[in-house]
Amino acid sequence: MVITAPLRKPGGGLVCAAGTGQSGAMHDSDIFVTAAMVAVFALVHLFIGRLKFLSAAPRSRWLSFSGGIAVSYVFLHVLPDLGVHERAFATALGMGDSLAESLVYSLALVGLAAFYGLERAVKRSRARSRKAGEGDRIEDHLEWVHVGSYALLNLLIGYLLMHREEYGTWSLLLYFVAMSLHFMTSDFGMREDHTAAYDARGRWVISAAVVAGWLIGLIVTLPAVVVGFLFAFLAGGITLNVLKEELPEDRESRFLPFLGGAGIYAALMLGERAMV
Repeated sequence: MVITAPLRKPGGGLVCAAGTGQSGAMHDSDIFVTAAMVAVFALVHLFIGRLKFLSAAPRSRWLSFSGGIAVSYVFLHVLPDLGVHERAFATALGMGDSLAESLVYSLALVGLAAFYGLERAVKRSRARSRKAGEGDRIEDHLEWVHVGSYALLNLLIGYLLMHREEYGTWSLLLYFVAMSLHFMTSDFGMREDHTAAYDARGRWVISAAVVAGWLIGLIVTLPAVVVGFLFAFLAGGITLNVLKEELPEDRESRFLPFLGGAGIYAALMLGERAMV
């Protein structure tokens, strides 16, 4: 999801990707708007525990609605974007399109498997702690691995605020809404898994990571193939994180809010694409 060349606006004329330096200077408005958005991301991380209405049982309608939006984002944005990175791989690494396609999706599969393995390790760690009479907590080394993996994802999300594949206000707004609601559901799930650790340390680490990613995007433009590797790997993690928050039976998810979120976001994305 990196822009490496100027794009053409619907009415003609060229626009420059913020931070690329390829077609003019970055606008101050780009910096202010994305700074406000990354501040909202950080606030979601920091204050998810204050949103008491999310703790309803069965699952809050807002969480299921947010989950629907996140799933729609995965299928209509994340997975199609893998095709963009496939072309970057083919060009940068001098490989055929078929091999590049297999490499991109293999990285996504490795990412999904890695994040799944981590989630299983967390659950086993909590079970060991309960058996040892230490309460419902995860072991210290796994806490940092878990938080670190999520921080890496946040770093990329912050970076992509400044370097998206699709330039424009509407595209940026859709990205912001999808990521804000994704953070709401994933933070809620992480905090449920280890409340004390999340409140004491985790929320600060992942908040700092998303801000750091935005700052990196403000200063540096990474090669497309580097971001492609990271994005493909983390796409698997994003897909797993989205689905694991809605599918397990113990989540008691609500289907209609989930369907509504998925349908509304899909309609907005399709409308945005039709206007381009």
